[in-house]
Amino acid sequence: MSFESVQNLVTAYYDNLQSMNLAGWVELFTEDALIYDPVGKPPSRARENAQAFFGLLSMAFEKLELSQDSIFITGDGAAVKWTMRGLGKSGKQGVAEGISVFEMQESGKIQQVSSYWDDAAMMAQIRG
Repeated sequence: MSFESVQNLVTAYYDNLQSMNLAGWVELFTEDALIYDPVGKPPSRARENAQAFFGLLSMAFEKLELSQDSIFITGDGAAVKWTMRGLGKSGKQGVAEGISVFEMQESGKIQQVSSYWDDAAMMAQIRG
């Protein structure tokens, strides 16, 4: 994949996640794509479990903002240092930082995403 193709795919991942566009997000993945979010928890099948994943996000967050602070692209992969700012349903703000590593296929789809961050700390910030 070209540098621009990888960059566009990563940007689409974050844009669709931030806008909670389930259909657009699912289309970015291969049929058997896996997500480790965060790394250390069992993997999730991106397409199969997307509805449940977006359901959890919409139950916890009123608003979600994701910024790509730094992106490093090599070949068919990328690593992104990101910041997430969320307004919880409780009205409380939360901030988290992390790094996600993307593996793409030549087909132009995401094969795997491995994210390194503390999701429990984020949830603790936004709880009511």
